[in-house]
This record gives sequence, structure tokens and C-alpha cells, in this order.
Amino acid sequence: MRDGSPPVIGFAAYSGTGKTTLLRSLIPRLVARGLRIGVVKHTHHEFDIDHPGKDSHALRQAGASRVALGSSRRWALIVERPAPREATLSELLEPMCNAGIDLVLVEGFRHERFPKIEVHRPVMGRSLLALEDDSIIAVATDDPSLDCRGLRRLDLNDVASIEAFVLDYLAHVHDHR
Repeated sequence: MRDGSPPVIGFAAYSGTGKTTLLRSLIPRLVARGLRIGVVKHTHHEFDIDHPGKDSHALRQAGASRVALGSSRRWALIVERPAPREATLSELLEPMCNAGIDLVLVEGFRHERFPKIEVHRPVMGRSLLALEDDSIIAVATDDPSLDCRGLRRLDLNDVASIEAFVLDYLAHVHDHR
């Protein structure tokens, strides 16, 4: 990690497993502890944050490769790519550096190597990602009998235990910086 880079922990799973639902419960708990949380979310879908008729859209359509929008409450940066390609995790983490963020939670990017908690529901009929990804550090599951291959098993329905694991991870990372 570079200086100014906040610690990163991911939540990886197949689509529909409940990553966003878990993060929507976890983030307020971490914020209540005084942490400034950043989130990077991968999407397989094309998206726009500006729309036809808006000045930002017109400027982008005119050829601007980057358009920053800012107000008193928030700002956003739109980056156009000359040729379509998936964004890398490191590209999306860059704006989090030196921004006063205490922890970045990453949703997705399951094929990249970085510390991740696997969200696993056996009812979905998928094998554990941890079988092929040694960067997974724990498994959050709704099956108390799941063999997690020596990894820490977290109860997916107990957000407090997942919060405790994330806080322990954060403390460990800070101790080793």
C-alpha cells in the first residue's frame, strides 16, 4: 500500500448472494464508531451518472475526457475511456488516497487479489470461491455447518460479528503499517 492509501477489505460473492444487503447493514455500524468509510463497487452493467439535457452530459459528448461535478454537498468525477475496458480496482481506489478515509470496503472484484470476505449461501448451489482464491480471509455464510477450509466462519445473519471481524482486521493492518 502507498502512503495515504486507506486499508481495503472486500466482500466477494456471486451475484445475488447479498453483498449489498450486508454492506448496507455494516456501513452504518462502522460510521457510528467514527470511521470514514469509502466504498468501491464493481458493476457489470453500463451506467451513467449524467443524462441528456444536463450540462455535464453535453460537455462529455463534446469530447471532454474528464468531467468533475461539484456542489456544496458532494462531487463526482466522470472519466471517459477512449476504448471500453473494465476498470481495475487500483484505478477506482486512487480517489480514496489522501481523502481522510479510514477504510475502503470493496464490493465485487472477486477475481482480483486483495483481502476479501467471501459471502456464501450454499442454497445458491455455487462452490466456495475460497477454494481457488487464497486472498479470501474469512467466509460469511448462513450455514453454520459449512466447511470453510480453515478460514474463519462468520455468521452472515450476525452483522455485529462481521463488524467485529472488520474492526480486528483494521486494527491488525494499522499495527503493521
